[in-house]
Amino acid sequence: MSTRNALVLPERRGEFKVADVPIPKPGKGEILVRIHSVGLNPIDWKIQKHGLEHHLKEYPAILGLDSAGVVEEVGEGVTKFQKGDKVFHEGNLNVRSGAYQQYTVAPADLVAKIPSNLSFDQAASIPLCIMTASVGLYVKDGAGLQGPWDGGEGKYEDQSIVIFGGASSVGLFAIQLAKLSGFSTIIATCSDCNTELVKSRGATHAIDRNADVVAEVKKILSEPFNLVWDTVAAEDTQHQAIKILASDGTLLLVGPPEESVKAVKGDRKLYRVFGSPYMHRELATSMYTKLTDYFESGKLKTTAVEVLPNGLAGIPAGLQRMRENKVSAVKLIVRPQE
Repeated sequence: MSTRNALVLPERRGEFKVADVPIPKPGKGEILVRIHSVGLNPIDWKIQKHGLEHHLKEYPAILGLDSAGVVEEVGEGVTKFQKGDKVFHEGNLNVRSGAYQQYTVAPADLVAKIPSNLSFDQAASIPLCIMTASVGLYVKDGAGLQGPWDGGEGKYEDQSIVIFGGASSVGLFAIQLAKLSGFSTIIATCSDCNTELVKSRGATHAIDRNADVVAEVKKILSEPFNLVWDTVAAEDTQHQAIKILASDGTLLLVGPPEESVKAVKGDRKLYRVFGSPYMHRELATSMYTKLTDYFESGKLKTTAVEVLPNGLAGIPAGLQRMRENKVSAVKLIVRPQE
């Protein structure tokens, strides 16, 4: 077989369509993966709706950033993997490496083996969201902490953090990584129904997202926080975050800072996080060496998943649900081979 099905975005702001495209060959240091499960992310509908040229400039394109499957072929110089290995990795926004297709190519140093206690569907819930949480906490331009996989496990026992959107996929990984790093106080905002979920992942306190978050945070710790992670990045959450942030603190954001927030930031650092292993390769390669062990040991846990019907053809409806904010505390998954 020389072709595979893919969900193609033919042009900027175009409509998705399932099409037959050639199966790529892995190059030096790459592997070819037959994808069993792929996760959906908000960035995909945002690219399709708005264009977002800073994310994607070349069309036709294949989107999708969360992949889990089986190694079909290894390229020159790859010794870490062999045909038949079950793996997961983060895709890239191009025809060769996007995850919304049946076969994709990935750099071997940015791939991990799926631990024995996880399914393909569970593994596909990991890549982009854990990378995003990690970039915020561990790159120099973000919080600049030492990663747990680089000797920083349990190092930050005196640190505190507030995480807005604690039940989101990024938020749940941010909570777990903060716990792995040793944070003594981890406050997460969420819907009331997700209180037990965020606490089960390591949050020491949960605050109803509809409450007066600023007032509730100050009841827990009166002094301002040096670090706040806003995995929602809506205007209201950004304004709440800036009010509890120390005058020289760092606010991590999954989206662009609002102009009204930039106007009052003073000496605070606002850092927009891009969870790309290709932009942050040193961090990613180090992290991927430990992910299998962390999930197998239970130090890290996956998000709950919901499998959508109709394979690749079911992706647009799933992205529409995300766009309408009808997804909570679950990762939407499709199976491209269906």
